Amino acid sequence: MRQIQAQTMHSPTLDTVLMVEHTLQDAKGVIKIAVLKRRLPRKVMHQTLMRILDYLQESGKILITTKGVVWTYTPRDMMERLKKRGLEL
Repeated sequence: MRQIQAQTMHSPTLDTVLMVEHTLQDAKGVIKIAVLKRRLPRKVMHQTLMRILDYLQESGKILITTKGVVWTYTPRDMMERLKKRGLEL
């Protein structure tokens, strides 16, 4: 009898997602995925990192372009301050 193993998809921990978020925020611009991997405080498997980046893009926090990844999220309190200073949205 031959057993078939079901592959389960690994889900990243919240700590790992937050670590990637903080590293992207600190980058202050476009960063290549290879550079992002080197800047992370601990190693993350490529597949796990890609899953995190997909999640962050779906949630509107980053953009993934041909040049790399860029943090785009602006917290609500910062948006309110920009509006008060006269920035039209």
